[in-house]
Amino acid sequence: MQPFSVLDLFKVGIGPSSSHTLGPMRAAGRFVDGLTQQNLLARVAHVRVNLYGSLALTGIGHSTDKAIILGLQGLDAATIEPDLAEQLFQATRVKSELFLAGHRLIPFNVSDSIRFMGDIFLPEHPNGMRFSALDVAGIELLAETWYSVGGGAIANELAKNSAQRDLLQEFPDPRLYPFRNGDELLHQCTGHHLSIAEVIRDNEMALLATPASLLVWVDSISQTMLSCMQRGMSLEGALPGGIKVQRRASRMAQALRQRPNDDLSAIDWVTVYALAVNEENAAGGRVVTAPTNGSAGVIPAVMGYLKYHREDLLANWLQTFLLTCAGIGWLYKRNASISAAEMGCQGEIGVASSMAAAGMAAVLGGTPEQVEHAAEIAMEHHLGMTCDPVAGLVQVPCIERNAFGAVKAMQAARMALSEPGDHCVSLDECIETMRQTGEDMTSKYKETAQGGLAVNVVVC
Repeated sequence: MQPFSVLDLFKVGIGPSSSHTLGPMRAAGRFVDGLTQQNLLARVAHVRVNLYGSLALTGIGHSTDKAIILGLQGLDAATIEPDLAEQLFQATRVKSELFLAGHRLIPFNVSDSIRFMGDIFLPEHPNGMRFSALDVAGIELLAETWYSVGGGAIANELAKNSAQRDLLQEFPDPRLYPFRNGDELLHQCTGHHLSIAEVIRDNEMALLATPASLLVWVDSISQTMLSCMQRGMSLEGALPGGIKVQRRASRMAQALRQRPNDDLSAIDWVTVYALAVNEENAAGGRVVTAPTNGSAGVIPAVMGYLKYHREDLLANWLQTFLLTCAGIGWLYKRNASISAAEMGCQGEIGVASSMAAAGMAAVLGGTPEQVEHAAEIAMEHHLGMTCDPVAGLVQVPCIERNAFGAVKAMQAARMALSEPGDHCVSLDECIETMRQTGEDMTSKYKETAQGGLAVNVVVC
């Protein structure tokens, strides 16, 4: 297994969900890869897919069926154009056939071939799926169980401790500065006189990265985020899904441009930036998981504030921002989870806000202790946040939550920068509290659309 890179927390894909869209698409692609590697592709006459638990309960609203179909065709979420993805999905629905692995045409009636089994939760993770390939006689050629474990990460049925399957190789590898938690990260910073971003940078360099490739990564991720934001601020109309949620970022941006700036104008723009990204996500557009699709607007919104509303930043601030965000996000992924199906929305919006707060504090000159404090403050005030998507869509309350997560991140960073870093609650304690809260939270408040606003808001 290749050692885990913290940079993998940021993945380019399409909306609306990293766990329910990107993850299943990648899992379907891996299943098809297995068929190809075992020379079974030519014998496949039918493919069946069972979706379980949270993946099934909100799968339609999260476009899981679309993702499965795209993945079975061997398409890459990072490169496929969103408009083409929708066209291919609709073509499969109409024609009841698809090109398996991109070149073998097989019958595929969507309603028969993809089954949503929301009353069954597989023991390894709430987001489970099983793929089966059959020959013309109905004999099973290959069957695999996969789990979508948050942020687009996936694990097969052989993985144990599913919340950490991408982290099974810790740091007994070429990394220079190993750490497993926030305290150890701060110890590395103090012991080597490095910032958090520098620790992450040097560790990545010791893996596979080069200075040039790291710059390419920073440019790719930041430009994808900004392009998504700009597109979201240019479009109007209703979002897909049937509940007629209207895009607001464009009209809010127009109104802001026409009125004089005041002391809170920057906060208004941050709200617009976050709404724009998550409206694009809800529409199935290209986004960056940060660390998930449902929370994709928080980090770009804070990044937008730094880019467009600050003129006092160092030349390499984007690298500092993204590497710090990634390092903090890795702590959550390793020691808890970034899956709303496991943690509720605290594991998405809360984690994104914590990452963004740390990144902003670092860019504005915070010490490692202040950066850690900023991350802790942001999460502390998201603890217990439930995931209750109305109509199973990543729209209400998800889009607005990104705006508030971004604003909380900014305030957390500013508070931390006014303190020396000697705070009462550590980031590690906050992460552990989030984990325990998520485990104690009843499943109806964890991306199943069976509680909260999802059942109390009447959808006409």
